[in-house]
Amino acid sequence: MTRTRRLVVAVAVAAAVACAGTGCTVIPVSGPYTVNDAGRGDPLSKPFQRMIATPPQRGWTARETLEGLQAAMAAYADDPTILPQYLTPEALADWTPSGAVTVVDDGLQFEHDGTEELQKVTVKAKQVARIDEDDTYVPLAGNWERPFELVEVQGGGYRVRSLPDGLVLTRSDVERAYRATKLYYLNGTQDRPVVDSVRLRLKPTETYAKIILERLLKGPSAALQGAATSSFPAGTKIESVKSGEEERVMIDLSGPLDRLDLGGEDALMMQIRYSLNNNDVAKGRSIWVMVDGEQYSVYQPSSEQRWLDNSGNNAYYVSKGAVHYMTSEGPGGTVPGPAGEQREGYSNFAMSKQNGLLVAAQTSTGISVAGLMSEAQWQEVIQGGVNDLTPPSWHRDGSLWTFDRKNGVALRYDPAGRRPPERIDAPGLKGLDVTRLRIARDGVRVVVTTGKNTVQIGALTVTGGLKLGNFRLLTATVVGDEIEDLAWRDDEHLLVLLKSKAGQILNEIDIGDGEITEIPLKDRLRSVVALNERVLAQAEAEKGKGSKILELNPDQSWTAKIDSDAETPLFPLG
Repeated sequence: MTRTRRLVVAVAVAAAVACAGTGCTVIPVSGPYTVNDAGRGDPLSKPFQRMIATPPQRGWTARETLEGLQAAMAAYADDPTILPQYLTPEALADWTPSGAVTVVDDGLQFEHDGTEELQKVTVKAKQVARIDEDDTYVPLAGNWERPFELVEVQGGGYRVRSLPDGLVLTRSDVERAYRATKLYYLNGTQDRPVVDSVRLRLKPTETYAKIILERLLKGPSAALQGAATSSFPAGTKIESVKSGEEERVMIDLSGPLDRLDLGGEDALMMQIRYSLNNNDVAKGRSIWVMVDGEQYSVYQPSSEQRWLDNSGNNAYYVSKGAVHYMTSEGPGGTVPGPAGEQREGYSNFAMSKQNGLLVAAQTSTGISVAGLMSEAQWQEVIQGGVNDLTPPSWHRDGSLWTFDRKNGVALRYDPAGRRPPERIDAPGLKGLDVTRLRIARDGVRVVVTTGKNTVQIGALTVTGGLKLGNFRLLTATVVGDEIEDLAWRDDEHLLVLLKSKAGQILNEIDIGDGEITEIPLKDRLRSVVALNERVLAQAEAEKGKGSKILELNPDQSWTAKIDSDAETPLFPLG
């Protein structure tokens, strides 16, 4: 006879315990357990562990039954036959595995109530994330709980009589069976890859390489819908992905690919090689692509980085209103033209891409632009008070952007068109207090800050007309903290400078999974700018010397590059 305890809290423990130093595994007779599966030694795969779930047992308590149910959820993609055995016929008829996957922390708690015949159990945990149906990993925080009712069955044991749709996995389940994966698509001007971060589930019957490429064919996730494109024509299929002789990767496609479209071939090979190599698959190997059994294209490993052009990597800074270039030692001369002349009333400088370099700056009446030529002049191209417009941001296509806070729209000015700025709708930002707007160097992603302490990531969508869309919350700081500056470091990471009660903080945030890495600070910073490995910051100098420019070292220490009278470090498209 089962004894029922009311409101008993217990923490779930692992089912398999490794034998220290022996490599063996002690597996409980009742299960569940994990086994090492495909991928070891295969250059096209990743090693992983597969959960082996067991059916409900007669002698199990209600809690053990729910633990078994959760293990069956973790194993469902590989073996969908076990989970239905935990449900009553009525529950099974109403349940579907489709929908987002809920990810909770490993410490599950169980609160029991009820009678021997009808057990009521509430399962509680900390929510970690959600994996959407398009494989987007959305970090979440907060408490999660779900009530269950279990009925005793004839012969002993319990069955769950209602189950909400979808699967619930633990953090360990996801770490074991999923891989953070980078997929590569094309920006609107077809000259730059756009990375799409997803979580893909490994399969015992397929290589990781094939899983990546099959997901690549499905197109971008919701974060990039309508913003990024693919060079794969509709109807393309992955027939096989194999390791060939001489360290070749052999990919056989089928579908309507045009062998005469050399531009399309180049873009398609870029998507394939970046999506494989940047996920540590087939690195250093040649990639042979066949279409319907005939050779389509071959990629040989090289150091060619044309697709990752950032439109210039020279650094600049401002001193007394004049723009200077930086040298490897630090201070440099002024740039040519009016931007290199000292003047007051200009702030929030921004540099366009290096070929055809233009400088933008904000004044009390709007945003002005000047070319780096002796005969150039400052020209006000966008009108608006300093509190009505966000600081300017350049797009890689040469256009200049700001957000009109007064009217709730973005403004885009094209220097080549010589027309008034174009109003760009941003329906997802309606009613929000947008304080900053920064366009990434890929020309697709956009970051905005709203209010004093919220960061949102979006994209420039082109479907149905150019818009700022696809916004989602990246992070909200602690109440009372304030964002002082932010900058794109690369296509996947942001730097966010915060003022908190504990002092100033500089965080690097992965826009894919929301992971935050704190960069140590010694001086108080005023602004920050970055370009891949290089990070520059404006910091307070010694008394009477204004401010200085610091550079972040690989060991996370800072070195002063310019000791005094230096403001606003700049990178093109920064």
